[in-house]
Amino acid sequence: MRHNKLLLVGLALGVIVLIAGVLGPQFTGQDYATQNFQNVNQPPLSEGHLFGTDSLGRDLATRTFVGIRVSLIVAAGVTLMSMVAGIVIGMVAGFLGGWIDRSIRGAVDFVWGFPLILVAVLFAAGFGEGLFPVILAVGLVNTAAIARVVRGEVLALKEREFIEAAHAGGLSTFRIMWRHAFPNILGPALVLTSYYVAVAIIAESALSFIGLGAQPPLPSLGQMVADGRNFLRLNHWAATIPGLAIVMMVLSVSLIGDGLRDVFDPRLRHEAKGVDD
Repeated sequence: MRHNKLLLVGLALGVIVLIAGVLGPQFTGQDYATQNFQNVNQPPLSEGHLFGTDSLGRDLATRTFVGIRVSLIVAAGVTLMSMVAGIVIGMVAGFLGGWIDRSIRGAVDFVWGFPLILVAVLFAAGFGEGLFPVILAVGLVNTAAIARVVRGEVLALKEREFIEAAHAGGLSTFRIMWRHAFPNILGPALVLTSYYVAVAIIAESALSFIGLGAQPPLPSLGQMVADGRNFLRLNHWAATIPGLAIVMMVLSVSLIGDGLRDVFDPRLRHEAKGVDD
């Protein structure tokens, strides 16, 4: 991993984002909801405001850092839900086969066929607006995607000699799944999950942009972009700064995903070594 530049750059950006989301609001000394109508639409580096202020006089730096924190919370919730459920569902479907596989595959294809925005709207109608329905909606769609890939990996593993030897040795299906197959599908699952973290960040920002995500006064990066678009000529920083924060978060996760792909795929490592030689 030390020699993988993509992974190192992605991790460096990720650490910066994490520090900004966790510690940033403490450094600004401002409250994200406090309005000051005598100090609206201030540019960056104005007195007492690192990133300036928005149309209501609220500190943009504090709101951006809290918005990053909100995106990280959603991404963590979605990742935990989709990775655990996706791996379990995919392994059960691939190993057991038969009507269980057909039922799970049909359910996964059904969920995968729904647009993410529509799923989020349905969950928002049932649970109300806020972060919880966003996490459920994005997590459900990401679970379907991960389950599809894990199932395919498991079907390929079932034909390998060491799995057949385990069956011949009388090991139970459950033991074979978790002791022999799970370590082999964990790498591809981690790589895929890292990409879907970026999907979760973009989806949360998009849903907040249209009003289905974080609700005021809690700031969200997508909501900040939506609020700032009406003042682009007067104060474009209100939309540009949270937009750049989204780009930085997605870029860091994408680079980490590319780096993990290179680390976990021995063919890519071999090709890279051959090029270096």
